Amino acid sequence: MENVLTVNQLGKSFKKKRIIQDISFDVRKGEIMAILGPNGAGKSTTIRNIMGIMYPDEGTITFHNHIANEIPRHKIGYLPEERGLYKNVKVMDMILYLADLKDYPVKKARERALAYLAKFDLEGKEKVSVEELSKGMGQKVQFIASIIHEPELLILDEPFSGLDPVSQELFKREIRELANNGTAILLSSHQMNVVEQLCDRLFMIHRGQKVIYGTMEDVKNQYANFKCRIRGKNDLSLLEKLSMVQRVEQSEDVSILYLTQDVNIPTWLRQLPESLHIQELSIDRISLHEIFIDVATDNHLLQESGDNYA
Repeated sequence: MENVLTVNQLGKSFKKKRIIQDISFDVRKGEIMAILGPNGAGKSTTIRNIMGIMYPDEGTITFHNHIANEIPRHKIGYLPEERGLYKNVKVMDMILYLADLKDYPVKKARERALAYLAKFDLEGKEKVSVEELSKGMGQKVQFIASIIHEPELLILDEPFSGLDPVSQELFKREIRELANNGTAILLSSHQMNVVEQLCDRLFMIHRGQKVIYGTMEDVKNQYANFKCRIRGKNDLSLLEKLSMVQRVEQSEDVSILYLTQDVNIPTWLRQLPESLHIQELSIDRISLHEIFIDVATDNHLLQESGDNYA
């Protein structure tokens, strides 16, 4: 796939403190790329450098063949984490104003705005002022404003904040549809379950540096070992002695066994002793949420071929 955005060896410092270092990734046409990390990891700094809000000390940012000040900002859509709609302006006027800033035809913007307002259950709200909207409604309007000009690259920073589950599903469908139609999407979110469902690839930062980068499938294969959940009263010492078990967590009559990367599940199941008390048993991969927690807390429990992270 064609690279729309390429970030190469980005570095930025503030008052001699290194915020990001050697950050490199790309976002391709028609894909949803997640940029993840705990608070203070360097995500916002990276996004602000891409948007031209600040400029890196080292490295390059390329949009197609354009670099630095040559990047056509009107081809980029941005939904910031900090909401920025003018409260005393009517919804339609707000959307059209932001479309005009992107040099997008007003007539076409109005048509698209009405269609999106109807799609997001905001039909009839075009003459309502922004301050009269609920937080969720305001989020929908800001999302519409970020895509009204048909951007080639869409950057979404915590897009699901303030949304109820129904609206979250609506946003997820719309984001996926935009990607299917060719938009390159860079998405930052702390909702790992949503990221896992929605994104094609991910780039995870910790302390300003890359720790994980790859497709969702590759990341799951490399870092998300299997875990086995057993419901039944069993001695911790017995479970810890089982082959291919890295560690065990117990809570009342539920035990979670974290297995080694090289485990063969059918073989391992056949080797379980008959003395185990099993009311229920389930096996699945470690979730992206657990991978994130492991990285953010420096537990170093997840490994790739014996080495911590990529």
